Amino acid sequence: MISERSNEPSRRWPNLIVRLGVILLIISTVTIILLSNLYLTQNYSQAKRSEAERELSLYSGRLISELQRVSVVPLLLSRDTGLISDINTRDYQLTSQRLITFSDEIRVKSITLLERFGRIVASSDRSDLGQNLRSQNFFFNAMRQSGTVFTISDNEKGRRSFFYSRKLESQGKVLGVIVVEVGLDNLFTTWSANDATIMVTNSEGIVVLSTDQDFLNQSLETALLAQPTLTVLERAIRATGDWNGTEVDAYIEDQALYRLDTAIPFQGWRLTYLTPFQSVREKVNGVLALGITALALLLALGFYFLSRRAARQSFLFKAESEELRALNDRLSTEITQRERAERNLQVAEASLEQSSKLAALGEMSAAVSHELNQPLAAMRTYLAAAKLLLSRKRSEEALSSFQRIDDLIGRMGTITQQLKSYSRKGSEDLIPVDFVSSINTSISMMAPQLGQQAVEITKSLPDTPVSVLADPVRLEQVIVNLLRNALDAMKGQTERYLQISLTAGEMATLTIQDNGPGIENLDEMFEPFFTTKKPGEGVGLGLAISSSIAQDLDGRLFARNVSPRGAVFEFQLPQIEDK
Repeated sequence: MISERSNEPSRRWPNLIVRLGVILLIISTVTIILLSNLYLTQNYSQAKRSEAERELSLYSGRLISELQRVSVVPLLLSRDTGLISDINTRDYQLTSQRLITFSDEIRVKSITLLERFGRIVASSDRSDLGQNLRSQNFFFNAMRQSGTVFTISDNEKGRRSFFYSRKLESQGKVLGVIVVEVGLDNLFTTWSANDATIMVTNSEGIVVLSTDQDFLNQSLETALLAQPTLTVLERAIRATGDWNGTEVDAYIEDQALYRLDTAIPFQGWRLTYLTPFQSVREKVNGVLALGITALALLLALGFYFLSRRAARQSFLFKAESEELRALNDRLSTEITQRERAERNLQVAEASLEQSSKLAALGEMSAAVSHELNQPLAAMRTYLAAAKLLLSRKRSEEALSSFQRIDDLIGRMGTITQQLKSYSRKGSEDLIPVDFVSSINTSISMMAPQLGQQAVEITKSLPDTPVSVLADPVRLEQVIVNLLRNALDAMKGQTERYLQISLTAGEMATLTIQDNGPGIENLDEMFEPFFTTKKPGEGVGLGLAISSSIAQDLDGRLFARNVSPRGAVFEFQLPQIEDK
């Protein structure tokens, strides 16, 4: 027994090392898979978007070419002496055959000749002969105008047709109208074999051509929004599937799409190209599957050697336990049960520890990413300015930009230290801070973004200091978050106004008002991870962190909507007297 116990520490250390190695291997594997997913998705997504831009250019050029090619046909036919002679003599025996020949050579859908009262006297489609089309737009528009007229018409079957028409004249007398039907629907039918969705909207934003017939005769935005309502589970699955570092522009039937638009120089038309993201996801998944398979093989090999090692240890244990065989016969059942329970407990403890680490890592990663975006953007601006100054031999001014970058680096370190308090709610050393100075510093930090978006700022700040008890960095952090939130709210505005005011009293109140669309969910906006932004634009932590900081400083942060449009955020802190 003494020999057995003395060997227990020597056995525990190798087992502990093995467990730590397995845990580190699992963490490394998950990290490699996540980073590989992000890297591969970004690369394949860029390639997919470049390919989509080339496809958009080709489709746009093909459509413009078809419209331009057919637009000259009515002019040429209106001057054809044979057609003019046939309609003057009213001898149409060979006219339809000539139009059939023209239609085949020019590659148009149909060519129709109407006499001046609207009756079809010749056509490349002989079944139309004798019909009277004087009520059609392409007939009376051509009769009223001197040039070639383009007309869109819906037939009784709900199908849309496109026509070029022009009247035939001889010696100042109107003889009839020549009508050429453009086969744009056939063109889009051919394109529908592609996995992309292609749509053309007119100057009013209505879809007139589409590879998906369900989108016709409605606005583009309405067509994209008219999708089946997703359940909570489906929305969660979509959010998980779209976590790939790439912004998704639209969804059709729950399929993520890239969207590209281009203007067509024809009656205000626009071509919209929607291509699925699924091919990118499949490529990334294929590469990841190969990597995971390789890692699985390595793990299987590792476990094989571990099992061999465990077998050898088992043989050694049996040799050392020869003297205790009599006792083992009586205690074997108890030992087996105890070992099974210990193994289950160890697995449960390792799983719980890993889950806790991953949860903390996810929360801190999201917070750090959110809070460091602004200093990083400012650093990029200052670095660009420093490069420009150095190229102009203005080194002293460039040093000033480098000093600002150094200050921002120090500030980023302070922010990462402050973010730890969001989960611990630990106490902080507070000092008297000038609220006015903090506001001006925050506006200076946001100056590049304010200048880029052409924001008109109106400030109303006291001329004397307004002292509050706070931590300077956390106070500026709240102000910057509020300014950034206001900028995001005004992105869709043609004119942007921002009003910043500070009133002193028992409570020092900072008011920031924007002219954005206002806030729909006032009750939920301060909850962590609640956001109305698109994927990739925000994680919903800014206002939650700001509200937490305000409470830690014995203040409060609230918001409201104003009329006719816009939102107001008020940040209140107790004012202290200067000593």
